[in-house]
Formats: sequence, C-alpha cells, structure tokens
Amino acid sequence: MSSPKQDRLPFEKPIYEMEEQLAEMEAQYAHRKDVADPQASEQIRILRRQLAELKRLIYTNIEPWDRVKVSRHRNRPQSRDYINLIFDDFVEIHGDRAIGDDRAIVTGFARLEDQKVLFVGHQKGRTLSERTTCNFGCAHPEGYRKALAKMKLAAKFGLPIVSFIDTPGAYPGIAAEERGQAAIIAENLMAMSMLNTPIVCVVIGEGGSGGALGIGIGDRVGMMEHAYYSVISPEGCATILWKTAEKAPLAASALRMIAPDLLRMGIIDGIVEEPLGGAHRDHRQAANSLKSFLVKSFRDIAAQPRESLLELRYQKFRKIGVFEEGVVAAPVIAEDVPTPVVLG
Repeated sequence: MSSPKQDRLPFEKPIYEMEEQLAEMEAQYAHRKDVADPQASEQIRILRRQLAELKRLIYTNIEPWDRVKVSRHRNRPQSRDYINLIFDDFVEIHGDRAIGDDRAIVTGFARLEDQKVLFVGHQKGRTLSERTTCNFGCAHPEGYRKALAKMKLAAKFGLPIVSFIDTPGAYPGIAAEERGQAAIIAENLMAMSMLNTPIVCVVIGEGGSGGALGIGIGDRVGMMEHAYYSVISPEGCATILWKTAEKAPLAASALRMIAPDLLRMGIIDGIVEEPLGGAHRDHRQAANSLKSFLVKSFRDIAAQPRESLLELRYQKFRKIGVFEEGVVAAPVIAEDVPTPVVLG
C-alpha cells in the first residue's frame, strides 16, 4: 500500500527514493514493451532486489522511537481492517447496557477458520470524523464495560476470545474518571484472569498503559513486529522525567517497550512478523501473519489440560517482573592488582 508524501516517515526516505526510481524505470520499460530489452529488464530485477535489501536493512536496525512512529502510521491496519481480512461472518454487538456504545472498542462474534470466537479490539478510525467518533482509540469506561460483558457471554458459551490492542491509553478526561475509569479497568483485569475460556491478545499498534491492559489479559499475548507495549507513552515519560516531550526518543529506548525486549523479558509470548517496510505497506500480508499466530496460539492452548487453563494464566502474569537477587561481587582494590612487569 503506497502512502501520500505527508505520511512518509523520515527514516523511510531512502526507500521512497528507490521506489520512485524503480517506478520510473518500469514506466519507461512498459512504453517499449513491444521491443525486447534484456538489459532494461535485468536492471529492473536488480533494482527490485536492492529495494528489498534496503527495506530489510533499515527495518532490521530500526530505533525504538521509529518503531513508535510506525505503530502510529495513519495507513497501518486497524481492528476493522483485520476483521475483514482474517475473520468470517462477523456480527458486531453494541452497548454496555448502562451508558452507551463506545466506538473506541469493537466487539462481536466471528469465525476464525472453523472456530467460532468473540472478537474484542480497539479502533482508532481513519478519517477525522471516524477518529473523533472513536476518540482516537482512547476508550471510556463504557467501552471496557462493553468488552467485559461480551467476554463473559463468550465464556458462558465456551467461545475463545480474540483481543486486539491498539490504543495510546484509556481516555483520561474528567467524565471518564467520574464514571469509574480506573475501577472498570481493574475489574476487567480481575475478571479476564478468571474467564474459563481461551484468550489470545495481540498488540497490533500502540499498547499504552492501563488502556491496553483493560483488554490484555490472556493465555497468549503477542505483538506485531513494529508495535509497542508500555506502561506510559514515550512523550509522557519524557515529560515526567525531563520536563519536555522532546526527549521522547530517549524515553522510548529506556522503556524497553519494543517487541524483542518484551519477548526477552517474558512479557509477551511471540512476535508477529510484518511485511518488509511495516504492516501499513501490505495489509493482506500482515493479516496472514496475524491469522497464523492466532490459529497456532489457540491450537497450543487446546493441547493443554482445560482444568489447568486458569492456573497457567495466573502463573504467566504472576511471574512478570520477578527477578533473583545475587551477591554483589566485592570491588577490586587497587592494592590487590599486581604491578605489571615491563620487559626490555
């Protein structure tokens, strides 16, 4: 999927320059396609290989702050995109039976291959109108209440739950606090830990703070390759520590918020590979990778004894942050170091 120039990320500049060069060569070759030109054809093949290698090189060495930018890309696939590409027979369910229907969270029943599931996911919206309606993916208490009510319904009928996380955080406004934002997120954490049905959660874009955790307790937690998952946004962290959001790149590195770091620390269970250049370049390929992760995760969970499901889920989250204390080695005193012998 091509992006308008205003959506291009700074570190992607060499990629777009080479793509434009390739497009010009292909256009010239197409105009004289009736004349065989092996040299031009070979040049195009070489440039395509070089472009693929350039993408691989740039995205393999991408900085944490640049990953954050990719996770926020305007063309990045969102929950509704993945619903259309991965699931069949989706039937949306609205409302929390208390206040209203929060469009920042989508819920509904669907079919994943031959398995009926309940889908829950954040939705940011595409256009300004959609983003305003979805509150830019920042859910109110009624959104989390809606999600929990539908998840309890799924557990009642023994349906697995799929949860897609993509939010900078829960909505922090006064009205949300008055309606019990913190309390409903806490209730979700407790309730999801005790739902006796398989749950697979995936961070598909932004995974910010309690807003992400509110639908993020599961038997398997995965992350898209260029997503982030953190207790706070880089800008928020930088503002607290350095009193300026300009330090966000430094905060992004310090927070260890990217998928490889979180996998190494045991906070997530797997990384979903994205197309070269990010999911925003090829929605279908990204969806295929995500679907494979979901199917494999549910298959692995099904292979475990059902009676141990809740205990394994509890232990999974209980051990996060656990570390072992060791004895600190005594410092080396200068007098203990032997004097080097100089020869010659």
